[in-house]
Amino acid sequence: MSSTANGKNGTWRNWGGNVSARPAREVTPASVDELAAAVRRAAEDGLKVKAAGAGHSFTSIAATDGVLIRPQLLTGIRSIDRENMTVTVEAGTPLKRLNVALAREGLSLTNMGDIMEQTVSGATSTGTHGTGRDSGSIAAQIKDLELVTADGSVLTCSEKENPEVFAAARIGLGALGLVTAITFAVEPVFLLTAREEPMPLDRVLADFEELWAENEHFEFYWFPHTDSTNAKRNNRSAGPEKPVPQLKSWIEDELLSNGAFQVANWVGRAAPATIPAIAQISSKALSARTYTDIPYKVFTSPRRVRFVEMEYAVPRAAVVETLRELKAMVDRSGLRVSFPVEVRTAPADDITLSTASGRDSAYIAVHMFRGTPYQRYFTSAERIFTAHEGRPHWGKIHTRDAEYFSRVYPRFGEFTALRDRLDPDRRFQNDYLRRVLGA
Repeated sequence: MSSTANGKNGTWRNWGGNVSARPAREVTPASVDELAAAVRRAAEDGLKVKAAGAGHSFTSIAATDGVLIRPQLLTGIRSIDRENMTVTVEAGTPLKRLNVALAREGLSLTNMGDIMEQTVSGATSTGTHGTGRDSGSIAAQIKDLELVTADGSVLTCSEKENPEVFAAARIGLGALGLVTAITFAVEPVFLLTAREEPMPLDRVLADFEELWAENEHFEFYWFPHTDSTNAKRNNRSAGPEKPVPQLKSWIEDELLSNGAFQVANWVGRAAPATIPAIAQISSKALSARTYTDIPYKVFTSPRRVRFVEMEYAVPRAAVVETLRELKAMVDRSGLRVSFPVEVRTAPADDITLSTASGRDSAYIAVHMFRGTPYQRYFTSAERIFTAHEGRPHWGKIHTRDAEYFSRVYPRFGEFTALRDRLDPDRRFQNDYLRRVLGA
């Protein structure tokens, strides 16, 4: 059941390559009972416990020098309830496997993010989201949750059972317990028509409220050093199904979005002065297209070019002003940014530490190619985001601490009090949680 960490000499590394850890031991439990036993044994040995899914967080939220739980054996669908339209899945199930399995059953999640490599528990615990006018993050679609708490007992929660735990644990940051199973609301599989097209930045900003209001799922990518964006609208459709032809899909999604983009980033990393010229070409490489397909084939796309990322949620009403400030900062800074800035939205939800908790939100994500210095860009961007009471994505780079979060999350104290109750000895503590939640 125990194994050594992946990588050299028992070192665990995240996907972005910016976080590493050397756990004392690594455990791959095959059942909830084995997981509970691992937590109890860690307590006997005086070790902290963390679970690491696919390592898609850019923060050290999963890092530990204690016991690292790998959930790859806790996968698959436990049950489907067609009467209540829910599906219960094991915590280590990758989103891509869930999406395919649901589609085979004629079902789908209502909304999802654009990356599907993460495990369901990793994605929900950090607040992973897509874009939506009416539908929220993946965690907002949770109906029921099962977790192993610090004393090794198994706790289930929902709106009716342990509701105060349910309010917090849907986006629990790994601080309240180890999630073992999640029940999601699902619906009969549907079709989405995607319309992707270049649009000048000024027009997107001028018409942002309208574009948001008229589309179920609106997002756009702005290419720094240009006035160009790629705007995406996804709306439900009566059909017929009209997927992107295979060759065209390969050219656009693999060759341009991954292959050529990778080469462009290699060139940009070697010769930063070329980045603005490359950005002009990149922003024009993707032509307009419209296609209709099942949700996960529209919402998600492969991400093979490795990067590091910072993303903040600002009040939706502040997004245009925030973006104008971000553009002005990039223009005057002399920075060379080769990755587009991604802008999405989410409606307010009722999850204690959700980035959309209690307020309609817009997300602004800044990226840098893996291996390039990102600190100056991210620091300058973060200064702008925090001036608008931004809330950083829990799994993406930021420098905020508990003192800041207690100001931007009205229910912050509710979460920390629950943590005191469920994990008084801080079995699930690590450096990241100490910073963001306080000791």
